[in-house]
Amino acid sequence: MFTVELINGKKFQAKVNEPLLDAAARAGIRLNYSCKTGRCSSCKCRVISGKADTLQDAIGLDAQEKSEGWILSCISAATINMVLEAEDLGDFCVPDAKTLPCRISQIDFLAPDVVRVFLRFPPTADFQFLPGQYVDVIGPGGIRRSYSLANADFLNRQLELHVRKVDGGAMSNYWFSQAKPNDLLRIHGPLGTFFLRDVQGTDLIFLATGTGIAPIKSMLASIDSMPANNRPRSIHIFWGGRTPDDFYIKPESAVEIQNWNFVLSREHPGWQGIRGYVQDAVLNSTIELKQAMVYACGSDAMIQSAKQSLTNAGLPAKSFYSDAFVSSNNIN
Repeated sequence: MFTVELINGKKFQAKVNEPLLDAAARAGIRLNYSCKTGRCSSCKCRVISGKADTLQDAIGLDAQEKSEGWILSCISAATINMVLEAEDLGDFCVPDAKTLPCRISQIDFLAPDVVRVFLRFPPTADFQFLPGQYVDVIGPGGIRRSYSLANADFLNRQLELHVRKVDGGAMSNYWFSQAKPNDLLRIHGPLGTFFLRDVQGTDLIFLATGTGIAPIKSMLASIDSMPANNRPRSIHIFWGGRTPDDFYIKPESAVEIQNWNFVLSREHPGWQGIRGYVQDAVLNSTIELKQAMVYACGSDAMIQSAKQSLTNAGLPAKSFYSDAFVSSNNIN
């Protein structure tokens, strides 16, 4: 066993070949994470002293980050006692993950390559989550894929998913060609640490590409139900797509401070809106980044580019939260 200490003084014991993320969770210390496969960088932390072995390829880190001592806690294991620079979630009450049966109650085509799926649960099902988190859906033959939740609560015993078609994907083939109401599935969750922190009085910026708008929708709905004095000062949503069809839902909110911006990355005849990338649209706006908080969800390329460009422009690094959509280990 090795002793791992965070720079805030918290300590935990790690077993040989045990991912640091899992070792911390076993001790009741929750660190940021998302994919748990080394593909994103949500669980990135820096080694102050000690040494860790990488259990698999850290795709989510570039060569410079590795040379600076950054590791991914989801795929790194201590080899000696360590001190880590890592953000833990403190007093946040994050629901424990569980596996539950569910059935498809409704499937809607929102775009040629996007379906909305509603999953219903037994009346006795007890499931709690924080808006922004995701679940793993376990489908036919045990195929397992991750999807962000698009609704903000479980009051009606349903969960809403937005699913984009992936060519050649086994689960995509199921959703778009085989799935039907009343199909029996299982979910495991909630998972991830992509959820709102204290946003009172802040200038809140949401960045999304494609179905990355799903957890943003969940967060926005939760803000609608907040007491007015707990809400952010302003809300700016930048949703990126390649064609107008990619903007498959319409804004719905009772909160007047929301400012929606639709951004096309490709030329399209007749498009009069913003063109380019969502992070560039933020930089071209009048938002004061030093006082802002950013929540970004979508492609890993967008998230990495947005974090670099926005922090370079004055956004505090600790005010950038993200959830990258990364490909599955293998498309069956």
